[in-house]
Amino acid sequence: MKTNKIIYTLAIVFSLAWTGCDTFLESTPDDRITGENFYQTEEDFKAATAPLYNKVWFDFNDKFYYGLGDGRAYNLYAPYSDYIYPFSDLTETGLTGPLVSAWQSFYNVIQQSNKVIIGITGSSVNESVKNQYIAEARFMRGAAYWYLVSLWGDVIISENPNELVSNPIVNTNPRADVYEFVMRDLEYAAKYLPEQAAQSGRLTKYSAFGMLSRIYLSYAGLSDNPNSGTRDQEYLDMAKKAAEMVINNGPYELMENYAELFKIENNNNSESLFALQWVPNGDYGVNNTQQAYFAAGSEITGDDAAWGYWTRASVDVLQEYESADLRRKATWMGYGDFYPEISKAAGGYTYEKTQEALNVKKGVVGSTKDNASISRMNSALNTYMMRLAEVYLNYAEAVLGNSESTSDATALMYVNMLRERAGLDDKATLTYDDLIHERRVELCMEGQYWYDLVRRSYYKQQETINYITAQDRGTIFPILYDTSTNTVTEDTSRDRGSRAIGQIDESIFLLPLPESEVVQNPLLKEDPVPYEFIEERIADLF
Repeated sequence: MKTNKIIYTLAIVFSLAWTGCDTFLESTPDDRITGENFYQTEEDFKAATAPLYNKVWFDFNDKFYYGLGDGRAYNLYAPYSDYIYPFSDLTETGLTGPLVSAWQSFYNVIQQSNKVIIGITGSSVNESVKNQYIAEARFMRGAAYWYLVSLWGDVIISENPNELVSNPIVNTNPRADVYEFVMRDLEYAAKYLPEQAAQSGRLTKYSAFGMLSRIYLSYAGLSDNPNSGTRDQEYLDMAKKAAEMVINNGPYELMENYAELFKIENNNNSESLFALQWVPNGDYGVNNTQQAYFAAGSEITGDDAAWGYWTRASVDVLQEYESADLRRKATWMGYGDFYPEISKAAGGYTYEKTQEALNVKKGVVGSTKDNASISRMNSALNTYMMRLAEVYLNYAEAVLGNSESTSDATALMYVNMLRERAGLDDKATLTYDDLIHERRVELCMEGQYWYDLVRRSYYKQQETINYITAQDRGTIFPILYDTSTNTVTEDTSRDRGSRAIGQIDESIFLLPLPESEVVQNPLLKEDPVPYEFIEERIADLF
């Protein structure tokens, strides 16, 4: 990691200004930010943790969130967008822009969290108050490290930014140690975060339990044999318990209408466990730019940017939607689909851009005339990092565990709640194929599916390689799509095309290191060294 990037991180700790109603993200006067007079009150803690919800995640959210999570999983392709096709074509390098930006963004999250933890730890404020806000920072640090370990494996664990400033040439730590570090951070967060969010959008202890259900599921499959075919039952049980904590004790419930989840007025809804919080009409760096990259035309955004005509659903993902699945229309715009929340003054918007492809809907919310929170290249729509729906699916996968199928009544109930909301029939049994299908369509364009494939590759690597090979990314299929039945067929009146893709083997499950980081720190490519843990894991968490 570059020294100047670390210094930049420290400089932005308190640089966020938030405007708007009923928000917890407040600006902090510059004359108060010194070692002597900050971290003196709970209000200082609130101000210090506020940027952890947006600014430090901006470069991750801008392009990498979906370019990697959905592009590399081949939900999404964009043949002319260099922030998507290197991932969908499996040809990214250490020079790929969004990859470099995401690495830096994750370490910005980590080092800002470290700065907050150190500042609050040294404060004289009541210990119970301190623990809550340290837990908030540790949650964010753990979340950033989960992304890093999922994508790069061995990475540098840092708890003190000053040490890396003084000596940025250090070895990485082993993947298993990074996972251990993530679990310790999130377990601390689960113990000390509050039961209820004090302010809308902030984390709760159940946000941490939700993330733990994801982490435990991943770690359960990690071993020295990536084709072992089995997962550690202890961690599968822990994933189930963590999910149960959210479902049985948390304040969350599913929204009735899937499409309503992706409207600005429903930010921080009953289903949201962890979401990035973007500033309505905010400046660059605290705004959600995704609509500019997704919207198929300026008739959707008014005079604003709309670069998404060639950003499209892959044929592979379109084949996943069942005929009656309501989630397709809320995720992808097909010919003739009508959206009353867009172009309200004209009575709504009917998508008629093309009959030969589907463009992105999820994240596309309209123009400034449709919602006062929208401004140039800022939809103000929260970015979901975890929803209750994922926790339901995590529970079901933990119950399935190493079995071929399950008829567990509770697991079926949670999966069928999602299917019923989507207008689909119930399942009577569940297999892994059932669950991965539900994950793909439920969380499509929410930056998750690649991580599901990575998790599977920990213990069924060759099967996952075969699955990705079968996606046939190198063939461009001309299609016809029937939006009334969610049916995709090949248009035989047009010729197929082709494009070059990278080699599909075990190497695809780890991204290349950013070239600029390797130049600054050659030890990134050397063997990792074990991390020395000081504190013990929290016991009796459940």
